[in-house]
Amino acid sequence: MTMNRKYVLIALLAAGAAAFGSYFLYHRGHAPHEAHQAGVYHCPMHPAITSDKPGECPICGMDLVLREPAAGEDTGVAGQASAVVSEQKRSLIGMKTEKLGKRRLTFTVRASGSVAYDPDLYNAIAEHHSAMVAREKVKDSPWPDALERADALVRASALRLRQLGLAESSIEAFTGEEEVPENLLLAGDGGTVWVYAQIYEYEISKVRPGLAAEITTPAYPGRTFRGKVKTIDPNISPETRSLRVRIEVPNPGGLLKLEMFVNAAIKVDLGVALALPESALLDSGERKLVFVDLGEGRLEPREVRVGGEADGYYELLSGVKEGESVVTSANFLIDSESKLKSLAAPAKEHH
Repeated sequence: MTMNRKYVLIALLAAGAAAFGSYFLYHRGHAPHEAHQAGVYHCPMHPAITSDKPGECPICGMDLVLREPAAGEDTGVAGQASAVVSEQKRSLIGMKTEKLGKRRLTFTVRASGSVAYDPDLYNAIAEHHSAMVAREKVKDSPWPDALERADALVRASALRLRQLGLAESSIEAFTGEEEVPENLLLAGDGGTVWVYAQIYEYEISKVRPGLAAEITTPAYPGRTFRGKVKTIDPNISPETRSLRVRIEVPNPGGLLKLEMFVNAAIKVDLGVALALPESALLDSGERKLVFVDLGEGRLEPREVRVGGEADGYYELLSGVKEGESVVTSANFLIDSESKLKSLAAPAKEHH
């Protein structure tokens, strides 16, 4: 062996020893199993070099990159795997997140309707009013038959009002001393009108007398009339599976005309609860899924249970804790990547 070859061989051995020493010193404080955990960085050219924070490879000087979790990692959600999305990729796909917290939830029941023109109800109220006045006149009569007949008329007129949809509390309010509501026949200036709105069967548990309602109509763009729910019909329409709600609305200037078409928005307060953004939920029908941002770019799929639906939110019952962040946009792209990673797991097991 020539002298030159000896020098080359010695130089190569020295370089290898230096690289091995650097690797040993660097790697002895980093357990091998960390390479399979979130938040672990590695060298693309020397995968054995790992760190729990960004830095440079001691062998080649390349920047360490975040290691993605193994495809098919067990997340507790069948057919889904965790995914890692870098900041650059998040910006590219428009991914956003939101931290979960408690908030006051409201739900708006929207319904179409019209300003009431209801001669039948007006006549029924007038009959009940007259019956109440007549009974008051004979309450001290010495003839029992007179009082009995008066009571029978009151009961019959009250039954007629219930058939037309008035609640018991509204019927009891007609004592014979108040005026018969002429707004069912005429829309006066400065008075009130009744709005009849149709709500669907699945919404009836949310609506009750006393709730605020906002009334709008194409006749007056940009203008809102505010009223309150007075009564709810007791019977559901078998044709439309809807229920009629009666809303009393102030009518300044007589702007609302009888039989005018309107839209009603009834505001329902659902109370304070842990809220999940509507855009975060992926609902397949069989299960409800969200992606939780665990930090370091890692996104974990989780099944959740939700309660009532609110405006822009759901009441969150389980699956994610208060303070955790969930993905609210680009969910479908992340869901696709999660499913692909899960499908790739069996293929890797055969190698």
